[in-house]
Amino acid sequence: MATILIVNGPNLNLLGRREPALYGAESLETLMERAAAVAARAGHRVETFQHNGEGALIDRVQQAGREQVAFIVINPGGLTHTSVALRDALAAVAIPFIEVHLSNIYAREPFRRRSYFTDLAAGAIVGLGGAGYEFAVEAACRHLAT
Repeated sequence: MATILIVNGPNLNLLGRREPALYGAESLETLMERAAAVAARAGHRVETFQHNGEGALIDRVQQAGREQVAFIVINPGGLTHTSVALRDALAAVAIPFIEVHLSNIYAREPFRRRSYFTDLAAGAIVGLGGAGYEFAVEAACRHLAT
């Protein structure tokens, strides 16, 4: 049994209430429960972490490296477009990861179209709403099976 860590950045704790037409009506808790069920069916477990602070997210990624986490799924939220430090933490721990975005960042404002993470990621899932987390965990499980 491997551990898949799902990391969620700023404002994702507001899912279900924050701009539901853009981000959906489901809570982060509901999305994480569905993603964990996908992992459980494959014999793996999910740990989740959400924080609004960049430093806490970096600390959690570094901790994942010490804990032998096998795979990370990350939605950096607004830090996608600004955080070299979070990118550097992911590069340092060298844990494979998938980047997830509920909305299609490439069809939004120009500043949202640049991700500091995609070129390091095993893959990226954008614009598929909450199901993106489930698809990412499924892909992580397939990766772990190889």
